[in-house]
Amino acid sequence: MKALWLENNELQLRTDLPIPESPPGEALVRVVRAGICNTDLELLKGYYPYTGILGHEFVGVVEQGPEQLIGKRVVGEINAVCGQCRFCRNGQPTHCENRTVLGIVNRNGAFAEYLTLPVENLHPVPESVPTDVATFTEPVAAALEIQQQVQVRPSDRVLVVGDGKLGQLVAQTLALTGCELLVVGRHQDKLANLAARGIPTGLADAVTDRAFDLSVECTGNPEGFVIARRALRPRGTLLLKSTYAGQLTFDASSLVVDEIALIGSRCGPFSPALQLLAEGRVDVEPLIHARYPLGEGLAAFERAQRRGVLKVLLDLGGEP
Repeated sequence: MKALWLENNELQLRTDLPIPESPPGEALVRVVRAGICNTDLELLKGYYPYTGILGHEFVGVVEQGPEQLIGKRVVGEINAVCGQCRFCRNGQPTHCENRTVLGIVNRNGAFAEYLTLPVENLHPVPESVPTDVATFTEPVAAALEIQQQVQVRPSDRVLVVGDGKLGQLVAQTLALTGCELLVVGRHQDKLANLAARGIPTGLADAVTDRAFDLSVECTGNPEGFVIARRALRPRGTLLLKSTYAGQLTFDASSLVVDEIALIGSRCGPFSPALQLLAEGRVDVEPLIHARYPLGEGLAAFERAQRRGVLKVLLDLGGEP
């Protein structure tokens, strides 16, 4: 099969890889659509020493697995867990000590014609949700994880720093809470997507220092961290939603003095994400900037790394 293979920080299109065999408890999924995200780009830069097929945002069709799923469109949670470790037993499977992670840790990913995942990870896509839209299930779920970790009230002042792919989804999901929300970024055209939905936006100079209860950092760069930190009132919460390829330095003493809660956030709940997409309460279609066939995957990555580009999709075709 064809796939995009990462090794030694170099991406290549391979056509000689075998179609994977699904082990017991897993399904074989034919990929029909996949999205390039910032984590894929950071892996390319070497933020984690991964070798294998990249990609974890996908929609596919089950070819081997439970009868009720055969031929159905599915999306998949990316953490394949053991079910036996302390985290699995305590209901925190995304931190399973023995997990593999689709396209990120010890498991080949979705930029390929086929992948395998545990059956329990798969979620059927409602018929009303277009395939392009369903490809955003994983990042929408990641955005919703914020509300699993922090109670967001209508009275809260919330800042989202970053107008990229994830920042756009974080902003839309937080707006549903009715909080007093502000989104800041560097690109007026991207901010316009949110302004059109009635979400207040601005550039960095729109941020008032020590005025926000919660700030969410979605840029993955030190400048974004500084903006998010200085915006917080004492005993505020700083939530990090991005991975960083390099080292991040900050004034730890100020976190202590102001009693700031610092929270990392990544994977989230798929069922509510699919429901929001089915109800049209999160609009992802304006975020799609380009589509490429898998055979042009290297060009797709080059496009995804250009300044100002949001979501680039790989279209493998063959939808049911």
